[in-house]
Amino acid sequence: MKILVLNAGSSSLKYQLIETDTQTMLAKGLCERVGSKNSYIKHGADKDERIFHQFMADHEEALRVVFDALTHSDRSTITSIDQIDAIGHRIVHGGDFFDESVLIDQDVIDKIARLSPLAPLHNPPALACIEVCQKLAPGMPQTAVFDTAFFQTLPPSAYMYPLPYELCRVHRIRKYGAHGTSHRYIAHRCAALLGRPIEDLKIVTCHLGNGCSISAVDHGIAVDTSMGFTPLDGLMMGTRCGSIDPAIIPFLIENENLSAAEVNDIMNKKSGLLGVSGISNDVRDVTDAAMSGNERAVLAYDMYAHSIRKYLGQYIVEMAGVDAIVLTAGVGENAERIRRLIFAGLQPLGIVLDQEKNRLRHNGKERFISRDESPVKIIVIPTNEEFMIAQDTYDIVSRLP
Repeated sequence: MKILVLNAGSSSLKYQLIETDTQTMLAKGLCERVGSKNSYIKHGADKDERIFHQFMADHEEALRVVFDALTHSDRSTITSIDQIDAIGHRIVHGGDFFDESVLIDQDVIDKIARLSPLAPLHNPPALACIEVCQKLAPGMPQTAVFDTAFFQTLPPSAYMYPLPYELCRVHRIRKYGAHGTSHRYIAHRCAALLGRPIEDLKIVTCHLGNGCSISAVDHGIAVDTSMGFTPLDGLMMGTRCGSIDPAIIPFLIENENLSAAEVNDIMNKKSGLLGVSGISNDVRDVTDAAMSGNERAVLAYDMYAHSIRKYLGQYIVEMAGVDAIVLTAGVGENAERIRRLIFAGLQPLGIVLDQEKNRLRHNGKERFISRDESPVKIIVIPTNEEFMIAQDTYDIVSRLP
């Protein structure tokens, strides 16, 4: 079955065409700066990737460009949209409506729209893509795969906030989490690499990139995660502050004469690595500055690692132990110095990093970076959310009459 996976952002559209029978990625690409006169599309994989400058006013035009690239490029594997069997959409926020991936119908569309205020950069463009696909490929099955679904198993003690109970119920205020598709994928890959059923394992999964989250997966079930009501909560990130004293918000409103929206913008777009370092939200740039002696970069770097260590320790205690710690995404996969800071001094907990393995370049491969004798295994696993979306889509569509 050929599944087209779409991941829409506010000004971007990622896509992959996947053959589920052979688990082969047939094509992939990225439309960037959608809505800008400088918009362009990257199409292809690895050395075959090509960049085409193409104005795309909105996601409808971007999808038309994607369909054209899939069917008319030099290395096209299909010649018509009709050769695609189904389309799977990554949906960031499914609230407490959805605890699994679903076939899209009008009720699903309406609920995704209701949740748009909780994911304003992702749910609306995803809805736009769903509607365009209905127009360009009428009758083709479409599925919604939710980042929040994996965390619907959290117990109330983990997902509730200590606010007045009635307010939480009326406004559906609770921890929803994010990156759930990534956490689900790397947890299952971890079990496969260890050769053990996931139901026998306690795993801490770490998705560390510009956006960061950590989850506790206890015997295959997510029991806690660092992102909360929105993706702002939890770890320090590229531009997000993560968890802070909530009293700082009214303090800034009063003392800096800011609106709530302006403070929200500061916390989401001007904080984290960027805000502390004053240099960049990219950990590579902050690393270079820290190595050159920039004190603010050093501080940002140390704070970033410290934030990760706090949640790592918290989840080990919550699960009363851990069998494996998995790292993924840009920082988790590539920043060996960050990994060294995270695991420094944890040998008494049975977490022993192998310095040589940690330094080796992996070229996108799964690998263990813990010592062979380490009771707790540390594993780097490149995430593959697109594969999970394709697999969920296949499972749903293959059951249709």
